[in-house]
Parts: sequence; structure tokens; C-alpha cells
Amino acid sequence: MPTYTIKKGDTLYEIAKAHNTTVEAIEKANPGINPKTLQIGQVIQLPGGGGSNPPPKPPGNGGGNDIVGAHGGSNGGGGYVNYSGPASAYPPRDQWASYDALWKQNRALMKFNDSDQEIGWIKEAIETVSRSSRVDVRAILCIIVQESGGNPRIPTTNNGVRNPGLMQSHNGSEFNPARPKESILQMVRDGTEGTKDGDGLKQLLAKYGNYYEAFRGYNSGSVNKGNLNDPVGATADYVQKAANRLMGHSWPGM
Repeated sequence: MPTYTIKKGDTLYEIAKAHNTTVEAIEKANPGINPKTLQIGQVIQLPGGGGSNPPPKPPGNGGGNDIVGAHGGSNGGGGYVNYSGPASAYPPRDQWASYDALWKQNRALMKFNDSDQEIGWIKEAIETVSRSSRVDVRAILCIIVQESGGNPRIPTTNNGVRNPGLMQSHNGSEFNPARPKESILQMVRDGTEGTKDGDGLKQLLAKYGNYYEAFRGYNSGSVNKGNLNDPVGATADYVQKAANRLMGHSWPGM
């Protein structure tokens, strides 16, 4: 099995991306490794033969400066569906509603709490972070609405872990009324790209390889892959609701 020597600034996510593997596979090949305490000069095992393969493309359409998930998709519509089971039982990404349809639907929900200017800043932040993280713009949008209704002033929760902001991130940033646009961008970055204290959608997508398990990991911190409605101590219907949002479904109290 090939090896890799840790350099300054390395993370398991970037190493996995560069060597055509996953964080989960690296962790299995290196029992006891702690992603948060990597040491410069530390030698780790690379699973799957790794080094010479080209970096994988994260799930998404387009490349470069394209917004992942901004093109294609259905018109949405329909009522709530009780999805259950493993990720394979949930709708594939090519069946999700289009970004335009989802933005129109969720913008209407945001207007209960946000000014038009704030909604514009949220849209700009979602698209900026999708470009840099390569996470589907529709997933970022729907998790924002799921976590906060798109309300940047939503109170911070703390059930053993501090969860602030639009995406209720892992000990990230809160809304700053003195710097509203900048703080909205940072809240979206924290939830999507992670914080120093916890993973965001980007890291969880790399770890699990699909959006639905990433959503469960985001909500619960761990995943029962055979039953994504297993709350693992958190919200049972979290993944189910996320899937319905991504399909453009509507239901009372959404």
C-alpha cells in the first residue's frame, strides 16, 4: 500500500481528493488516526493504490467556475413523500428540481423573515460557496431552509454543541448586524465547508460519497446507512425532509 507524508496545511479531505480515495477509506487504512491532529512529517497509508490516479471530481455538474447543480432538473411540484431506507432508496440528483424552481419556492419562505436585500445576499453567498466547495447549490439552499428557514437572525442552539447561523453549523459564526453581507457569507461557508471544530457538507460528502448520508451525518454526527430515518440521537425525518425539499415538493408547515 502506498504511503503519504503529511505536509503543512494538509487535511484528510484534500489528501483523499488528490489521491482518488475518500476520508473514510484513509481512516480505515490508518486505525487511530485523528484528522484534527495531523502532524507534519507523519506518514499515513493510502488505500486503493492512490498516488498516480487523477483527482476525482466531486459529485456535481460542470467544472471551473460553474455553479454545481445550477443547470438541469425538473420543475418540482407534488406533495410530501415518506422516503425511507438507504441512500439508494432516495431520489437521485438528476431527479431533483432545478435550482431556479427551488430558489423561487424557497425565496417565498425566506420573505417571512428577510428583507429583499438579505435574500439577495443569501443567494450570492450560496452560489459563491457552491463554486468554491463544489457542493451542489441546491443542497446548500435546502439545508439552509431546513435549518433556519433562511433567517440569518435565527437563535443559536446548544445541545452539547453550539450550532449558530443560517446552517446551524458546528460552532461557527452568527449574524453580525454591523457586517450583514459578510456574516451571511461566513455562515454559509461554515455550514458547507466546515469549521475548525466540525465538518460541513463538503467534508461529509467526501466521507460518505452521497448527499443523503452526508445530510444524516450533518444532523446526527453518525449514520445508520441502512435506515437514514434512524435519528441517531437527532431528528428522525431530517433526510426525508431534505429529499422532499430537493424534489420541490410542498407540504403544510414546510
